[in-house]
Amino acid sequence: MLSAKLVSNNLKNIRFFHSTSASLANTTKLLINGKFVESKSKEWLDVTNPATQEVVTKVPVATLEEMNAAVAAAQAAFPAWRDTSVSNRARIISNYRALIQKNMDKVAAIITQEQGKTLPDAKGDVFRGLEVVEHACNVASLMMGETVENVSKNVDIYSYNQPLGVCAGITPFNFPAMIPLWMFPLAIACGNTYVLKPSERVPGASMYLAELAIEAGVPAGVLNIIHGAKDAVNFICDDPAIRAISFVGGEAAGKHIHDRGTKNGKRVQSNMAAKNHATIMPDASKDRTLDALTGAAFGASGQRCMALSAAVFVGESQNWIPELVERAKKLKVTCGAQPDSDLGPVISPAAKERIHALIQTGIDEGAKCVLDGRNVQVPEQFKKGNFVGPTILTEVTPNMKCYTEEIFGPVLVCLKADTLDEAIKLINNNPYGNGTAIFTSSGAAARKYQHEIDVGQVGINLPIPVPLPFFSFTGSRRSFVGSNHFYGKTGVQFYTQIKTITSNWRDDDISTGVSTHMPILGKN
Repeated sequence: MLSAKLVSNNLKNIRFFHSTSASLANTTKLLINGKFVESKSKEWLDVTNPATQEVVTKVPVATLEEMNAAVAAAQAAFPAWRDTSVSNRARIISNYRALIQKNMDKVAAIITQEQGKTLPDAKGDVFRGLEVVEHACNVASLMMGETVENVSKNVDIYSYNQPLGVCAGITPFNFPAMIPLWMFPLAIACGNTYVLKPSERVPGASMYLAELAIEAGVPAGVLNIIHGAKDAVNFICDDPAIRAISFVGGEAAGKHIHDRGTKNGKRVQSNMAAKNHATIMPDASKDRTLDALTGAAFGASGQRCMALSAAVFVGESQNWIPELVERAKKLKVTCGAQPDSDLGPVISPAAKERIHALIQTGIDEGAKCVLDGRNVQVPEQFKKGNFVGPTILTEVTPNMKCYTEEIFGPVLVCLKADTLDEAIKLINNNPYGNGTAIFTSSGAAARKYQHEIDVGQVGINLPIPVPLPFFSFTGSRRSFVGSNHFYGKTGVQFYTQIKTITSNWRDDDISTGVSTHMPILGKN
């Protein structure tokens, strides 16, 4: 396990990070046409360590000229990259996979410093992204088209999956490595070029991953990185050269990007908000269920789009809540770089304030706070950090604000149901459909649940059912809008377009005469 000292050591000698400008020490650079360049922006944003409030780096709000330069570099690089053999593209992605694996501790250290999650969780962040990179190494087989011979005499039809051109990604703060790795590796493996806008709160992991991509052999201009906030997002939505946009983040931003991007003729895939439910049946294995629920509700300080933030206790399982509270009390809240940390800080003081406020709305509306993490105690050196301890609200009803809103913190809201049917109805009435899980020893109950629940990703005795990359991330309803889901087969479909060819190669050159009729294939 990485120590706090090793975090510091792992951040040394990273190319994108330290500025050569005396007036702009510790700034994050842009990546344009294969070079890490200092922004000429007059507007810079502080990136702070959420455990200490210390400024880690300053990130530029890229100028319009810099954003245009990034897109121009991607456009210029596209023809040669598109025509690079799929085998060579796959080989570069394979090199990239090896470099990420070799440098996983460095990426994790950057994540912990900028985002706050514990080092083991940060390594998990990198690893889950690495799985998508590994899948992209198989791009040759993933991009295969289809062929039908002799649909008519001497006429064959076949299709190709070809790259779109310039694609772009807009990523959130909660998974600084995994989400970018969901996006650009598969896109460039398919032959596209890319413009990435990382979250302005956590730019470092994306920048280091880009550095490794260049080392792996990704040519200049194939991957470019800009920084900024709303103006950069709107630029991506509006620029006519960008053909497709990938986004993960909040619902308001996701809807805006989808609406604005599609109005400009772009493909958009947008993973958004969630309210993921665990359904606990009384016949479930109690200890395993409570362990799973504790980890899935409070891990990463609840800042996961797949966190189990709502628990529906069916029948007598409601009596297990006191034991759940005791488990949550044992979790240690401190800086994520500490070796014994279970929960790190939330991302910002504003996020902490919002979480506190939503806890209070639950209490005000009649919920019982059986575990209150708002005044959690942390070591003295981290007193300024954005820490919220595990919090459990019981007697929650579906009309309460703590239930209707995504809290995005280490808060579990507990609801009751008398039967499985009642639990399914409750969950299906919730507008979000990202993920859910049922804990039971009954195959019949599990089968009924997976069939009737209107949620895109279902776990059975498994708390966070994020599919492996040969499937796709299939959130549904208000948790997703767009044309295709992330990674897997649908991810390849998102980053490619189908070209269908109908060919007629006759075995003689004798003309059969002119015909003005619509050809009818299949008729000799």
